[in-house]
Amino acid sequence: MKKMIYKSSVGDLDLSKLTRLYPAVVVDMHGEVAEMSLEWTELYSEKVKLKSYVLIFDFTPINAETKERVTLEFKTKDELMAVMQEVSQFFQK
Repeated sequence: MKKMIYKSSVGDLDLSKLTRLYPAVVVDMHGEVAEMSLEWTELYSEKVKLKSYVLIFDFTPINAETKERVTLEFKTKDELMAVMQEVSQFFQK
């Protein structure tokens, strides 16, 4: 089996245990901080203050109550896309 360890800025991540992987944007909407999809942010960018881009590695087993997530934070969309490209290499045949 192919080695699935991604060496991230916060440590080694075993991608073989990944249940979900998704990008998001952390925004400030009138003092409330929330994670939103990239698409949502593009539609409503004039109404929110963008704080950072994030890539969320969710290792939570199906039906588990305790969330097991690792979040990588980026200042720019380009940095986020570069890491997404690196991670995608693990899933290509």
